[in-house]
Amino acid sequence: MPRTVIFGNSGSGKSTLAQKIAMQSSCAHLDLDTIAWQPNADSPQRRDLDQSAKDIHAFVRSYTHWVIEGCYSDLLDIAMQAADDIIFLNPGTEMCIANAKKRPWEPHKYSSPAAQNANLAMLIDWIKNYSQRTDVFSYRAHRALFTTFAGRKREILSFSYD
Repeated sequence: MPRTVIFGNSGSGKSTLAQKIAMQSSCAHLDLDTIAWQPNADSPQRRDLDQSAKDIHAFVRSYTHWVIEGCYSDLLDIAMQAADDIIFLNPGTEMCIANAKKRPWEPHKYSSPAAQNANLAMLIDWIKNYSQRTDVFSYRAHRALFTTFAGRKREILSFSYD
């Protein structure tokens, strides 16, 4: 039974893979998007790291087997302290863009499919800059997490929503 952390660029397939693992293993699933942002803020604003960390700790204490996924290296680092294995989804920019164009509506992030589609151009630009950025969402930060993790780890270079 898993205690797995999945991470990668936007559109890499994190949520899709996490949902499959959670269903196949009958384990709990935490999407870090649900605890990383201030609820009901007028504009997107990250929650205080300590608040999100408390939610992660509560989640891993509440479930014996789980999968946690996201792109926030600061939060992933916290989750990885309790993980048995990690999966770095790294299918490349073009695959991530193709996946983003095909992604199903995410009602926990967007009020409607139209609202999600209105954000697609920004998301594609975000995906394209993955390897150039130096923030907590970047390839550099994800590579560092993968390199330093001492447990079982896998890097997947191809993942499609199909």
